[in-house]
Amino acid sequence: MNSANKQGVFFPEMGVGSVAKGKLKARSSTFIDNMKLPIHRWFRYSAGFSAEWVASEITECKKRGGAGVLDPFAGSGTTLLASESNGVTATGFESHPFIYRVARTKLNWNVDHKEFRDRCQEVLSCAKNSVRATDRVSVPLLGKCFDPDALAKLDSLKNVYADKYDDGGELNELIWLAITGIIRACSTAGTAQWQYVLPKNKKAKVLDPFVAFTIKTEQIIEDIFYAKNNFWTPSSRIVMTDARDPGIGVKDKFDLVITSPPYPNNYDYADATRLEMTFWGEVACWGDLHGAVRQYLVRSCSQHSEKEKLNLDDLLDDDVLNPIKSGLTKACRELEVVRLSRGGRKTYHTMVAAYFIDLGNALRALRPLCKRGSRLCFVIGDSAPYGVYLSVDKWLGELAVAAGFQSYSFEKIRDRNTKWKNRKHTIPLQEGRLWVDG
Repeated sequence: MNSANKQGVFFPEMGVGSVAKGKLKARSSTFIDNMKLPIHRWFRYSAGFSAEWVASEITECKKRGGAGVLDPFAGSGTTLLASESNGVTATGFESHPFIYRVARTKLNWNVDHKEFRDRCQEVLSCAKNSVRATDRVSVPLLGKCFDPDALAKLDSLKNVYADKYDDGGELNELIWLAITGIIRACSTAGTAQWQYVLPKNKKAKVLDPFVAFTIKTEQIIEDIFYAKNNFWTPSSRIVMTDARDPGIGVKDKFDLVITSPPYPNNYDYADATRLEMTFWGEVACWGDLHGAVRQYLVRSCSQHSEKEKLNLDDLLDDDVLNPIKSGLTKACRELEVVRLSRGGRKTYHTMVAAYFIDLGNALRALRPLCKRGSRLCFVIGDSAPYGVYLSVDKWLGELAVAAGFQSYSFEKIRDRNTKWKNRKHTIPLQEGRLWVDG
């Protein structure tokens, strides 16, 4: 059945046929449509892909007799939720501590919605009665991003939660997510396309925190009701672990892997959650992000490789790179020279080598987790840092075969690097799906 929210917007069914096939393919690598879908929309995380496309692939896998799904870069849980909407068990790995908590909390949708509403009303009532001026306006990022009155109200919600409800229980974790999900809506700061916060770009529309909390909790209740009435199956799990070396608690064999690993395009996943982590006191400044988050992630940004002071010769000697060593070495050596003529002198040369080591190790770790005859899909994009082209799909495909998989093919979805007026180079780029046969 379909369900309508109070604004009269109907949620689409999450399955094959909910979007025309051509449109589904064209938008399969984007997360934008997820923000209209129940539960997915609880927190905006810009990395990922279309949940409806994932649901269509799971349906096809079920037709072939397979059922076990794995997402080794689970992010905020797109694959896991799409699996639950199709009655399939899925496992996700995620090493970003904050995003892991977001995804794990989304999986708590099977709680009693009436009990959740009562508890949220308790939190809101206590928060309204305990608002006081906050000294956190002195925290540089918070002072730049919030009106003092709005920050005081947000802190009141935060303090009530911390004092009475921060015990890890499923209902209370949903309260944490409800507060987390309104932080940007209550901030005066703009947000860049990929969730970097822009304090100097002031928004015209900012929500009152208590109003925003009420809207968000009602949205969560609405979505809980929707999932239960559409027979979602609460069967997925997420493990906070590293896809390069999953280690603990993974004994299953999987039929289908659907994932979108980081691209080698200098996107800093740690910085994307800096505002939320600063609000919750998990970091105090940008410099804290490496120790709190970035050190655990695939090395896909120059901030990471620069912080680790990587040596290119040592990286290129790693045996996991042997299948692609010739082409990769040429690109890295060119970057090593080109960077010296650029203002930022970004360490793309070591970042690129480290990135393919990390993805090569992830593919090696995946091989024993996948059944023979399994199917893997990596939504990926190529890159050209400082104008040096990286053949990402070809190199990852060759690393997959070297890891023990049977074959690979690439399916282009769309062109990239075509619409930005301030783009740094004119090399045509593409995004698509790397299919690997197990």
